[in-house]
Amino acid sequence: MTRGAPARPGPFAFHGVRLSLFRGLPLGVVTYPFTRKLEKWFSVRRVKESDMRTYAIGDIHGYLSELKRAHALIEADRAACGDSEAPIVHIGDLCDRGPDTRGVIDHLAKGTQAGEPWVVLKGNHDRLMAWFLEPFPRHDPYLLVGYTWLHERIGGPETLASYGVTFEERERVFRIHDEAREKVPDAHIDFLANLPLTYERGECFFCHAGIRPGVPLAEQDEMDLLWIREEFLDSTADHGALILHGHSPVKRATHYGNRINLDSGAGYGDPISPVVIEGREAWLLTEAGRVALPRV
Repeated sequence: MTRGAPARPGPFAFHGVRLSLFRGLPLGVVTYPFTRKLEKWFSVRRVKESDMRTYAIGDIHGYLSELKRAHALIEADRAACGDSEAPIVHIGDLCDRGPDTRGVIDHLAKGTQAGEPWVVLKGNHDRLMAWFLEPFPRHDPYLLVGYTWLHERIGGPETLASYGVTFEERERVFRIHDEAREKVPDAHIDFLANLPLTYERGECFFCHAGIRPGVPLAEQDEMDLLWIREEFLDSTADHGALILHGHSPVKRATHYGNRINLDSGAGYGDPISPVVIEGREAWLLTEAGRVALPRV
């Protein structure tokens, strides 16, 4: 795939039937930032949604060892319940702050290409990285005045360092950009650019930051899906689906009734939280097995 190629379309759903436009794509519904013509073939699979099991992983932030630990815990739970097909949804923020963004993206890109039942969603940090790596870098208007992806509090410098790109405080941005475009593999740039924004499965709706309450799920804005905080976090409304998200760190993955927050602070060096969801119930996966998520 070349740089700037449009994202592949996700599955569609109607009357309880999931239509997957790509063989091997984890069963569910994904939405992408942009679309293209439908492929000429598709597969149809009927699903009893109450029986769905889904695994999910919170924000990763460049910690490959934590990601692999989370995957190992999921594999142990798969073995215990005899389920080799349930998808693993990665909630976004693959990059920034941690030491090995390159390793994280490489691991996830190769796994999905090899047919692993993985869904990898786009987080706000992933979009920041992808936009910087475009032929002419874009700035995210949601950032505070004076902040860019290269700001030390955002995490871009650690990400670039994982690709061998380092710079001094007063370096020109165009020089950093040129070196980054040279050293970050095209496959990684394409992978980030084409990440979907959401994934739906059973009673669950997965996205990075959350949703704007009162807006239908199918009409959510990309900026909200990647950046929203208080308007979503403070809402006790019934959103219909159970919303699974990250973006806003908490001490531990927590069930709030209408949503589950999976961001347990990996961006600040805390462990990643892998969970298993069955219906609207969820458990944290640990070395000792399943532990019910705390409810608030």
